[in-house]
Amino acid sequence: MTEERSTIRPVTLARLVETSQLCQNTPQTTEDVEQRLDVSHRRARETILEALRVNLVEEAPDDKYESTTIGTSFVELVKDQDWNNVSSILERNSPHYSTFLQVLKQEGPAHLDSVLYELEKQSESTPYSYNQTSIEVVGNWGKCLGTVQRNAFTGEYYRPQNDSPPENFHQTLLNAYDEQEETAGVGMRQRYLSIPELRESVCTTLQLSRQAFDNALRILAEENVGKLELSGAPRDTGAKEANYGIKEIALSDDDTLVSTSQSTEQVMQGIEQYGKQYYYLTVHDRELTYSNQ
Repeated sequence: MTEERSTIRPVTLARLVETSQLCQNTPQTTEDVEQRLDVSHRRARETILEALRVNLVEEAPDDKYESTTIGTSFVELVKDQDWNNVSSILERNSPHYSTFLQVLKQEGPAHLDSVLYELEKQSESTPYSYNQTSIEVVGNWGKCLGTVQRNAFTGEYYRPQNDSPPENFHQTLLNAYDEQEETAGVGMRQRYLSIPELRESVCTTLQLSRQAFDNALRILAEENVGKLELSGAPRDTGAKEANYGIKEIALSDDDTLVSTSQSTEQVMQGIEQYGKQYYYLTVHDRELTYSNQ
């Protein structure tokens, strides 16, 4: 058996999937994993130990490791891109990930230090502990799977619990618009404000997925022609102000099953409507209607 440790190891979601897949058909040694993943011996060992902890692999004879039934299901769900159930497996088998999601549900949106404080409180009577690295590891798992978002400008973590925007979406958007306008300075009668920045603000306030925001803004613009104006002007400062990128998970075509990417550009994209990209929004009339469809 492996020695239990209190903190989570810095292992990416992609590495957990790759290791589970490698151990599916033929038991693998640490050296096998090291060679197949092209990582150091220490990194291979860390990955195996974390995969053991979350029941994706188990010990086999001759110092080898093989995929568990849970590990096999985990890989198949990834192949099917069933991210909700992939997250559910991790939530059931990783106490760090599970507690992190619980804290965000209770406290989010919250900054890293607030999340860490709550995690430390809830772990006082458990064998587990948390630090900044712990939060970044499980936070990246959640961001890859869509169960967690992090505001690209403020760094606040939250769970996007609303797939459909609420009826007050347009009012929340106007509030975010007003706040952003206050920081833009004076001297312009009509301000074209950054859609990416509005998206991050509204999604954080409503704990809304970015995709749901984009869909709602398209509907709002279509219903309020003349009241709202979308602009396709090139971006200038928005991307420079973003402090955090986003992570996505994608199936790759080579021997490694999963790759992840992190990009501020993905956060900073505008919205697409009728084949055109729009990056700015201005409000001409605040009496908006929103069908919430």
